[in-house]
Amino acid sequence: MFVVIADQTCGRHDQDHVEDALRELAARFAETLALPPERTAGDELQLLTDDAETALEAALMLLRDERWRVGIGVGSVRTPLPASVREAHGEAFTAARAALITAAKRPMHCAVRGTTANGDRVSDLGSLIDLLLSQRARWSEQGWELHDLLVGGDTQADAAERIGITPQAASKRARAAGLRLDTDVREALARLLGDADQERAATLRPRDVDERSA
Repeated sequence: MFVVIADQTCGRHDQDHVEDALRELAARFAETLALPPERTAGDELQLLTDDAETALEAALMLLRDERWRVGIGVGSVRTPLPASVREAHGEAFTAARAALITAAKRPMHCAVRGTTANGDRVSDLGSLIDLLLSQRARWSEQGWELHDLLVGGDTQADAAERIGITPQAASKRARAAGLRLDTDVREALARLLGDADQERAATLRPRDVDERSA
């Protein structure tokens, strides 16, 4: 399972953006969340999912706004799940909390942590996310506009028409931003996160599973 915990970096000096973020997260990822995202305390929020792509994309959505620092935790979660994510417990939550603390010290404000079974390899994924975020930091508003349309399901030709530019100009804009590479890297990172969770689960003995579910 994957837990994402996010905290506003300047909560005391900025307006509260938690409710806006919760609405966007629920709208985009409702079908793949194990529980609805919630405010946990102050200007902090968290979400739970068993889908690696959702965990990554939710983190990237928040990190697009420089107001947030984000921790991603990979690990087990006690079942049956409660009605509220605030009442849920497990290794994934502990890992996400540790990742959030680390994220405050990282330049791109993101970190990933896992359990002792695969902790080092999971933590390494944070560096790859940093690299992706560093590339995104160079995007122009036009690059983001094209990215959003493509992620929303438009073809490049459709996006060009909606923006009001030629297909050739859209292709040039996509190359300048490295949108194809961005997509490839996000897909690879989601696979690696998913593999890490599967490897973790595979190391659990039947007794471990029973104890975590108790």
